[in-house]
Amino acid sequence: MSKILIRGARVLGGEPQDVLIEGEFIEAVGTGLGAEGAEVVEADGKILLPGLVDLHTHLREPGREDSETVLTGTRAAASGGYTAVFAMANTFPVADTAGVVEQVYRLGKEHGYCDVQPIGAVTVGLEGRKLAELGAMHESAAGVTVFSDDGKCVDDAVIMRRALEYVKAFGGVVAQHAQEPRLTEGAQMNEGVVSAELGLSGWPAVAEESIIARDVLLAEHVGSRVHICHLSTAGSVEIVRWAKSRGIDVTAEVTPHHLLLTDEMVRSYNPVYKVNPPLRTERDVLALREALADGTIDIVATDHAPHPHEDKDCEWAAAAMGMVGLETALSVVQRTMVDTGLLTWADVADRMSFAPARIGSAAGHGRPVSAGEPANLTLVDSAYRGEVDPAGFASRSRNTPYEGRELPGRVTHTFLRGRATLVDGKLA
Repeated sequence: MSKILIRGARVLGGEPQDVLIEGEFIEAVGTGLGAEGAEVVEADGKILLPGLVDLHTHLREPGREDSETVLTGTRAAASGGYTAVFAMANTFPVADTAGVVEQVYRLGKEHGYCDVQPIGAVTVGLEGRKLAELGAMHESAAGVTVFSDDGKCVDDAVIMRRALEYVKAFGGVVAQHAQEPRLTEGAQMNEGVVSAELGLSGWPAVAEESIIARDVLLAEHVGSRVHICHLSTAGSVEIVRWAKSRGIDVTAEVTPHHLLLTDEMVRSYNPVYKVNPPLRTERDVLALREALADGTIDIVATDHAPHPHEDKDCEWAAAAMGMVGLETALSVVQRTMVDTGLLTWADVADRMSFAPARIGSAAGHGRPVSAGEPANLTLVDSAYRGEVDPAGFASRSRNTPYEGRELPGRVTHTFLRGRATLVDGKLA
């Protein structure tokens, strides 16, 4: 078995220690460790985290390989420090059957840059009218536990209730894209002062908040789990906080871009800032940061949404919604949450590894950095500062809102079960 000695790493931001990896597992953690014949990685005080887990990634394959594939998406994930990603169901064909989720799962196994856990659709074809084969997808080789129509809202309350009842039987979770469709017809950006001044159709906060309020009550009634995708408003935070105070089994995620960017960016009319849910106000951003810090929001998820240049290099109204995020997520979290003192690195490990792995039942991921645990690890140079250059992305797409922006931190090494997938910032 191969041996790797990571020397002088600050595990979860603590004092420098050595971590010895043997085969697929961590053999020892301590100071002054030695191992004859081991490959030595000099960490020099870099931050060592458990491998990151993304509960919300769009890999596009099958059907939109022009924007991303499982291979390019998992390479991007490894570059960003991720050892596991959950692949959303809005592919072509939709991942609403055992056959499609198994295809995505096996592609992930074949390429090997990180583990890929498919998310199954809640409804057939994402059409919101008939439940998909939830049980068959769970019983398949992919072992699906998370179901979502992300990109579309399960707006029918009866269908949502049935889905919550169905997944309860095997401990699954429904991840809701909270968007009341009738309130957002033709919406182009956040409804507010900026949309009024620009003359663009608005996406009101209440369109998100009303669905979240309904679904936490449904989850309470059924006694099931619901997860809120890409929560984006201060009002949504208050609803989730209230629901948790009642003991409702609800979890929520926030994206890196909703922690940093605001609807003021839309004044440029640059479609790179067009996303669903839309960029909100500064007040919303500050509320999201506070909620992530106090645990109301459980996790950071990227909502990595790659698009080919022709879908973004066009007029605003015709542009696709979405941003790539796997390769910049940790840097944005460092800037908005760690460098501001709102989170420690141990907190980051919780929000970006432990908690998402727990919500998605990702076996072997989100585990402590200690002896006997799987060697899924991420080494971060938190002192690094540099401008984002999408030309160097591993993702097939380049639709990042951070091009030319200086961000802190850089992932230097990623280990998947003891095997290096990223070495000195370069894919292995």
